[in-house]
Amino acid sequence: MAQEVTVILEDDLTGGPADQTIRFAFEGTDYEIDLNAKFSRQLAPYGGHARRAGRAQSHCPGRTANRQRSGDVRAWAKEHGLAVSERRRIPASVVEQYNAAGG
Repeated sequence: MAQEVTVILEDDLTGGPADQTIRFAFEGTDYEIDLNAKFSRQLAPYGGHARRAGRAQSHCPGRTANRQRSGDVRAWAKEHGLAVSERRRIPASVVEQYNAAGG
């Protein structure tokens, strides 16, 4: 059995037919809106003066510090005879023991 799915975009501003979904960010928040081609023509002058944004900042600041701490926890676990993978996530129980020991 075959199915055919038709997606019809409706302009989020006018309620009429939309030609495209536009993704944009404003003041740190990502948005998506369905609009007709008229909007693209209106936005074109701004695009000619704008610069492309790089990738978003990581939501995990201090990741390097976390890696160092993971290494410390792994070393402590090995010294205390606890089996810990070299690459996988460290079990929470091991981290709790490490913290309780003053790590």
